Amino acid sequence: MQKLRHLIEPEDFSLDELNHLIALGEEIHAAPEKYSEACKGKILATLFYEPSTRTKFSFETAMLRLGGSIIGFSDANTSSVSKGESIADTIRVMSAYADVAVMRHPKEGAPKLASLYSSIPIINGGDGGHQHPTQTLTDLLTIQTFKGSIDNQVVAFCGDLKFGRTVHSLIRTLARYNIKKFILISPEELKLPELLKRTLVDVYQVELMEVKTIEEVVEEIDILYMTRIQKERFFNEADYARLKDSYIIDKAKIQKAKQDMIIMHPLPRVNEIAYEVDTDPRAVYFEQAKLGVYIRMALIMKLLEVA
Repeated sequence: MQKLRHLIEPEDFSLDELNHLIALGEEIHAAPEKYSEACKGKILATLFYEPSTRTKFSFETAMLRLGGSIIGFSDANTSSVSKGESIADTIRVMSAYADVAVMRHPKEGAPKLASLYSSIPIINGGDGGHQHPTQTLTDLLTIQTFKGSIDNQVVAFCGDLKFGRTVHSLIRTLARYNIKKFILISPEELKLPELLKRTLVDVYQVELMEVKTIEEVVEEIDILYMTRIQKERFFNEADYARLKDSYIIDKAKIQKAKQDMIIMHPLPRVNEIAYEVDTDPRAVYFEQAKLGVYIRMALIMKLLEVA
């Protein structure tokens, strides 16, 4: 048996392994019925210490479609955590009940801590503002599906680039590919952290461009990755009111965009993409959510060594 593998951050997998997962995700998407018993008899534990819709349900759907079963909690107050049980003890116990576990936690580093005490594979389902590696896998499969290649793309990230864990995971991972350029679109208050920008430039030698509005760069974007501007991150209402409408995508703002550009969003959406955009063929965010099931099926199979 191979050494126990976990997915805490995307760097835990080599580029070859990521590409293998994407290819397997494509195969499952094309013929999901072929994998309906791939994890028969296996159990997934979902340990969600904070609310989740897409991540939790897509993991549960993935395991059920693989023929496996699910245990877990969606509110830590309904578990022994409410009695003061530590993460280390919780994961030791869950290791006796399940074959693989996915954990979402408000504290950065919690899934990493769990992996140190676990005898089953741990998947990070999102930890604070730190990482969200399975959303990154979903995003990679989405790009491959709709653009035909992850390489040679101009990728624009728009919205909250400071606190968005989906952005932090994805941009670091895309930097490992042959990306043409990253365009960062955000208000001054929510710019990508300086340390992450230095890493992208110094370690990965990527080209970064920072702008304040979508309109000034819309014609050169291949992939537009939207996130919401979070009102709670501003110190005063006036600054939020001044900036929020600058980062709402509507038909007028993408009129000059490439016909094969794709618009992605990790969801949930609030008001940053107008509903009129949903019918635009470039809007792929709901398909993106659907593809999340197939890539999570591929991930579960890999970690359980049935792929």
